[in-house]
Amino acid sequence: MIVQAIRSTLFYLLFFIHTIPLAIIVGLLAKLAPGQRKLGWALVVYWNNANLFFLRWIVGIRTEVEGAEHIPPGGCIIAAKHQSDWDIFAILPYSGKPSFIAKRELLDIPLFGWAARWFDTISVDRKKGREALPAMMVEARNALENGCRVIIYPEGTRRAPLEAPAYRGGIVKMYQELNVPVVPVALTSGLYWGRNSPILWPGTARAKFLPPIPSGLSAREFESRLIDTIENETNRMVLEDARKGLARPISPRLRARIAELEAEIGATL
Repeated sequence: MIVQAIRSTLFYLLFFIHTIPLAIIVGLLAKLAPGQRKLGWALVVYWNNANLFFLRWIVGIRTEVEGAEHIPPGGCIIAAKHQSDWDIFAILPYSGKPSFIAKRELLDIPLFGWAARWFDTISVDRKKGREALPAMMVEARNALENGCRVIIYPEGTRRAPLEAPAYRGGIVKMYQELNVPVVPVALTSGLYWGRNSPILWPGTARAKFLPPIPSGLSAREFESRLIDTIENETNRMVLEDARKGLARPISPRLRARIAELEAEIGATL
């Protein structure tokens, strides 16, 4: 554990040392030279790839993504499980022209917020609750019209692997109003980069784009289908990873949940 703690500390140091100057450069480009968007995006792609490199070679987290063929051409919503910051690095390369949904507070930060808005980030003011939805829908519609794919984490925050799902109503409202397909994404990143965990553990974090849910379903049918699709596949993938063996310590809570899954779906794998 001591060795992995040292490796994790080194990763975090490199991450911040690397991220801060790039955020300043991209933020200034967004404010002072908005016509240089192509250069700004190249820096974002470099930053993303560099972080995946650091994760692989410093802490031992490999990245595996499959199912990108399920992303339809044109506008769509990518709705992903959210377990760690790795999720951003894994999804971004496959999203074409992404438009992430982020807390309003983040977009109010100088430099970072300038860059985020430059790249079509959609803000949501959580303090306003449901009253924030109309403004978010306008921004999302504009992003789709600009050729973006809207990326949302339907639970709104990172959750530990195999925790009970807690999907928010915003994704249903967005599905109804935007009338585009929704691509569910299952993943296992929380097994290796846990929420609020200072230590990152080696292994292969996986993400899987699943077949899109077509537009036009009722709100209840869509919500049920989205949750079932993401949760069932995420559970299956987590159980597969657990069977292969995990380097991280396994809490009694997680161990019990893995045992439950083994009893529920183990025979089908």
